[in-house]
Amino acid sequence: MTVNVCYYGLLAERRGLAEERVTHSAETPAQLYAELDREHRLGLATTDFRVAVNDEFVSWDHLLADGDRIALLPPMSGG
Repeated sequence: MTVNVCYYGLLAERRGLAEERVTHSAETPAQLYAELDREHRLGLATTDFRVAVNDEFVSWDHLLADGDRIALLPPMSGG
């Protein structure tokens, strides 16, 4: 399955890009993030940030579909 992954904040900094297409075997955002974390050493626990699929916040056990847009949203700060 192929999805578009959008990284924000600290995750974008650690990944070195804001968005990419990813082909994976994960069924849920939690499994997808685990694959990405192993490959790119993103270093945050899923309890530290939220995930959205197709612009809707979802639980980490939400079932993914081919072509989904996954947004990984760590806590933001600003001024």
